[in-house]
Amino acid sequence: MRIDILTIFPGMFAGPFSHSIIRRAMEKKLVEIHLHDIRDYSTDKHRRVDDYPFGGGAGMVMMIEPIERCIAALKAERAYDEIIYMTPDGDKLNQPMANQLSVKKNLILLCGHYKGIDERIREHMITREISVGDYVLSGGELPAATLTDAVVRLIPGVLGDETSALSDSFQDNLLSPPVYTRPADYKGWQVPDVLLSGHDRKIAEWRHDKAVERTRERRPGLLDG
Repeated sequence: MRIDILTIFPGMFAGPFSHSIIRRAMEKKLVEIHLHDIRDYSTDKHRRVDDYPFGGGAGMVMMIEPIERCIAALKAERAYDEIIYMTPDGDKLNQPMANQLSVKKNLILLCGHYKGIDERIREHMITREISVGDYVLSGGELPAATLTDAVVRLIPGVLGDETSALSDSFQDNLLSPPVYTRPADYKGWQVPDVLLSGHDRKIAEWRHDKAVERTRERRPGLLDG
C-alpha cells in the first residue's frame, strides 16, 4: 500500500510514524508513506496557501491552486483508489471503514487547515470525506495519522500475530472482552479460572459472553448492528 499525505505541516508526522507498528510496517516494505508539503505547490513568492473567503467572514481558506497542483502531480504518476479529505463533517471513521481501506493500493489523504479548503476541491477532486469525531481540531494532521494507523495495522504481515486485529473491538460490532496476563494472583486479585483451564471452547465462550456483556453496558447501540 502507498499513502500520500498532503499537509502544510509535514513535521507533525515525525513522531507518530517513527515508532511502533507504522515504523515496522514501513521497514518491512508493507506500506509506503509519502508526505507532501502543499506550500511547495504555491506560485506565491512567500509560499502562501491561504486567502480571505469570498463574501467575507472570519478566518482564512486554503486556496484551490496549490492543492489542485499537488493532487494533479500525484495522479499523473499513478491511479488512486481514494482521495480522502479529513474534515469534521465527513463520514465518521469506524472499524468497517478501516477494514475497507486496508485492501486499497493507493490513497491520498488531504489535511485541511484554517476554515477549510476551497469547496471546488471537494466538488471536483475529493472522492471521500472522513471525520474522526464530532469535534474540531486545529488541522487534519492528527486525524490523518489516526486513519493511517487504523488502516496500516490491518495490512497482512504488519502485526506479529495475524489474528490479533480480528479480535479487536468493533470487528464484530462488539467491544473486546477483558484481558489478563501474569501473575495469575496479584495481591489476591485473581484471573478468572476459565482462562487458566486450557479448555479452548470454554475460553472462547467466556470471551464472547464477556464481549457482549461489556458492549451491552458501555455501547448498547453497537448490538443493533
